[in-house]
Amino acid sequence: MAIIVHLDVMMAKRKMSLNELSEKVEVTLSNLSILKNGKAKAIRFSTLMAICKALDCQPGDILEYAP
Repeated sequence: MAIIVHLDVMMAKRKMSLNELSEKVEVTLSNLSILKNGKAKAIRFSTLMAICKALDCQPGDILEYAP
């Protein structure tokens, strides 16, 4: 089972770069890159909330559970 991260898809839909998202959510590029590449072990709700606000989306648009 795994959690699949679709951050790159949402960023492409919103035509937003990793640098721009990093500035908007005040999270380092390296941490966003880890999340985008599916290497993250956890994400804070405050970070998820900031990403959803910046990308105008829901958490389910970014995260998917795959059994």
